[in-house]
Amino acid sequence: MKKEILNAKDVCKTFSNASVQQHVLKNLNLSVYEGDFTVIMGNSGSGKSTLLYALSGMDRPSLGSVTYRFEGEDTEISKFGNDKLALFRRKHAGFVFQQNYLNDTMSALDNVMVCGLLTSKDRASVAARAKELFARVGIGEADWKKFPAQLSGGMQQRVAVVRGVINKPDILFADEPTGALNSQNTENVMDVLTELNTDGQSIVMVTHTVKAAERGNRIIYLADGVIGNEVDLGPYVGDYKDEKNPKQEEALARHRKLKEFLQEMGW
Repeated sequence: MKKEILNAKDVCKTFSNASVQQHVLKNLNLSVYEGDFTVIMGNSGSGKSTLLYALSGMDRPSLGSVTYRFEGEDTEISKFGNDKLALFRRKHAGFVFQQNYLNDTMSALDNVMVCGLLTSKDRASVAARAKELFARVGIGEADWKKFPAQLSGGMQQRVAVVRGVINKPDILFADEPTGALNSQNTENVMDVLTELNTDGQSIVMVTHTVKAAERGNRIIYLADGVIGNEVDLGPYVGDYKDEKNPKQEEALARHRKLKEFLQEMGW
């Protein structure tokens, strides 16, 4: 049985503008499980990013609760103040956004180090982990000291992924992480996320593309602020178009299952 590490209960989120109220999330209930690659899909305006922010502690729900479950203890972060939420996110939640938000005046390594040093004062160990992660995502030593403008868009996003996991978060949250990338860079970044998940990293990702969604094992469809349904695809087994993939037929079956699910949801 999978271990639940996050529970959202009766979560509502309302935005007010003058006399107009917009109810984006409506009594939503969701559990996130350790080791899963959970993908949130839905049409534009369905509340995908709003849900991601509520789950991660980047924002608070208007009503309801968001509770993390670590080592038998429940921590309801929706009651935290801003400072306590920030400290919680540093230790337990990593983030990758559509825009990489790297500091243009800092090197790739320093962009990662500055986040790692928020939770550890051991500069040597933080640097060692950063360099190990850079190697894993295919960023060589020659690029560590380059500024973001000197790197390709795909490489910048890989730096952002390294920054997101430098503190060994319990959950990595990704909001359209390939939305600003071309097809090849999208593939490279998704390969990185897939490898991290294979090694045990729990991931919750928002995406609007089927190709990116196929990397997940659990697909949740959001419609008008509520969960319409979900489907279990099982683990990713490679590209169904790759004739050299020994599991091509299984990959094709996953692809068809996802497409049928999305069609049922009115995608």
